Amino acid sequence: MAYISEILTAAPESFKSPLQEKTYETLELLHIPFQRVETGEIVTMDDCIQVNEKLDMKMVKTLFLCNRQKTGFYLFVTRGDKAFKSRDFDKALDVARVSFAPVWLMEEMLGTKVGAATVFSALVDREYKVRVVIDEEVAREEWYGCSDGTTTGYMKVKTSLITHDLLNYARHIPAIIKI
Repeated sequence: MAYISEILTAAPESFKSPLQEKTYETLELLHIPFQRVETGEIVTMDDCIQVNEKLDMKMVKTLFLCNRQKTGFYLFVTRGDKAFKSRDFDKALDVARVSFAPVWLMEEMLGTKVGAATVFSALVDREYKVRVVIDEEVAREEWYGCSDGTTTGYMKVKTSLITHDLLNYARHIPAIIKI
């Protein structure tokens, strides 16, 4: 990745997706301050290292998971450097085995593509089919670093404003788990 903008504190002038637009509208509505950068396309956690340095935070890893029947859906937020182990997740929530949800479901249900999964997708899940689950290590961090719903926009927000204000507004009370 070659390009990272200077730190910005206002929404983009134009939006790349309905989810990105909803993200910034909601942050403004709830008076949630943020810092953000625009980047070249970022898809992997390794690509996020420069963004972490620029914004002085740790990017979370957000995974879209489902059960085998595709009837139970989870948006799991964990540390960017932590390996995902399905059996640990399953045990912590006492659910049947989960795996990564298909790409088409991610686009349909979360309004985003691979590499841009974000907690802000809770804002577009109006049927409340997706359960937000946050690793307790992420919940304890002061800052929450994540995608704005695109693979070219990343932000830093106070974790408490995400876990309390934003998710309460979206009516997606997160499950905080230890794994």
